[in-house]
Amino acid sequence: MTVLINKPGTEIAGAATVGAVDAAVPAHAARRPFGALLRAYVALTKPRVIELLLITTLPAMFLAAGGLPPLGTVLATLAFGTMSAGAANAINCYIDRDIDAKMRRTRRRPLARAQVTPTEALTFGIVLAAASTAGFALTVNAAAAALSAGAIAYYVFVYSLLLKRRTSQNVVWGGIAGCMPVLIGWAAVTGSLAWTPFVLFMVVFLWTPPHTWTLAMRYREDYAVAKVPMLPVVATERRVVLESLAYTWATVLCSLALWPVAQMSVVYGAVAVVLGAVLLAEGHRLLRGVRAGLAGVKLRPMRFFHLSNAYLALLFAAVAFDPLLF
Repeated sequence: MTVLINKPGTEIAGAATVGAVDAAVPAHAARRPFGALLRAYVALTKPRVIELLLITTLPAMFLAAGGLPPLGTVLATLAFGTMSAGAANAINCYIDRDIDAKMRRTRRRPLARAQVTPTEALTFGIVLAAASTAGFALTVNAAAAALSAGAIAYYVFVYSLLLKRRTSQNVVWGGIAGCMPVLIGWAAVTGSLAWTPFVLFMVVFLWTPPHTWTLAMRYREDYAVAKVPMLPVVATERRVVLESLAYTWATVLCSLALWPVAQMSVVYGAVAVVLGAVLLAEGHRLLRGVRAGLAGVKLRPMRFFHLSNAYLALLFAAVAFDPLLF
């Protein structure tokens, strides 16, 4: 765990733009070196995105267990969770291959560079999806398997196909898929869900829009060229910053709500307060910059983006360590 106006050539099948990308795949693609092909398949899974997802999965498991969860369950959940996220990302690469070829930030992805064919990418994603769902069902439990399959389906059909190219709120509702690892991790340990994992879910849900929008502020022209209606493409910077700040406040308040709901210690509470204060200070810095007339790179939106990464990682580290301390 954001789209624009419909445009010609965005459909999966029969689109002129996608067809042009497909036509760019070299006829000699089958004779690629094994090492290069392996790296291309790994790149399809977007490992950096998977890292972020696993950062939220493991702490949810520690919190669910009230300490150390069974090692076998942890290893299986992380392995099949990686496959599940990789499946969704690979299929997303297949769907977005026309967009990726247009954007500087993504034009080095495997499909944009014709390192794999669209059919190979789609097949790889489907195989990973089936394998991860079966793996969860056979080695963890049915609840985790169902949540994993649901996350893949939501990311592919709701976010990638329905929302991304149609609304500036794409990452708000599409971000639900990125929150699912929290529920999967909890269900892997307990076999069910409770209020606590849903509070964790909401922390990630509320954190996602400002995190993504500040990145999109940096790459606004990229998204505009690809006709992806991210909020920074279709709205003023003032509106983007104000909405980002509102979500940031909601994120911090939700992280504090976890303290009593999950009966966390004062250690977690102190960490949540300090981290929240730092993130809010950075959000208000952006607002002051907009009010002072700064725009574009002069606002330094990537400072917030990188800080929000650190915020989530450290907050969830506190979630994991708190049950070990008390």
